[in-house]
Amino acid sequence: MMEPVKVEEGSIYFVDKTIGWTSFDVVRKLRKITGIRKVGHAGTLDPLATGLLLVCTGAMTKRIAEYMEREKEYTGTFMMGKSTDSFDLETEVRDVADCMHLGESHILQVAESFVGEQLQIPPAHSAIKIGGRRSYLYARSGKDPGLSPRPVSVADFEITGIDLPEVHFRLVCSKGYYVRSLARDFGDKLGVGAYLAALRRTRIGEYKVADALTITQLEEKLKIKTP
Repeated sequence: MMEPVKVEEGSIYFVDKTIGWTSFDVVRKLRKITGIRKVGHAGTLDPLATGLLLVCTGAMTKRIAEYMEREKEYTGTFMMGKSTDSFDLETEVRDVADCMHLGESHILQVAESFVGEQLQIPPAHSAIKIGGRRSYLYARSGKDPGLSPRPVSVADFEITGIDLPEVHFRLVCSKGYYVRSLARDFGDKLGVGAYLAALRRTRIGEYKVADALTITQLEEKLKIKTP
């Protein structure tokens, strides 16, 4: 377990975010259990994702941009042969193609093509602002927000298990990388479609989720009751 990193008038909390919580839900909860108003997180996790979230308080919020620049590591699962508009389970699942013919060698070959510098189109269902409006608001109303490709980098993309229609992976990537977009692109390259069925962030820079606490554990550790 990693103790909060404390400096004068500030700390960094290592939180293991649970499924269903937004990153801002975690920030709001930390405000309650610490009594500190100046709280922010270093890198958003989608509600359906779990894992490491760095939450800074007080003076440490000045270092959020620094922590966001560090590489991220994830583990997760793609569901092959199906797709959704959000590229995860937040929107309706639809069938695309039969995937049971996919061979291990083909899957591994396609995975290798994602390693390195590349351009990636973010999901339309994302919080990116277009003309002052969140992209997901356009997407939910059936409009294309017209997001442009962005430069990203993948240091490692390892297929850790194949149990079709599921494909399990470990990913090490740069800031700004959308794993949901990887699900879309991976499925498209294999010609069968795919969506992100599960995602867990295991590391940010040198910080590991194994050293983090859930909000419940953190609250108990601090021995502070919330309203």
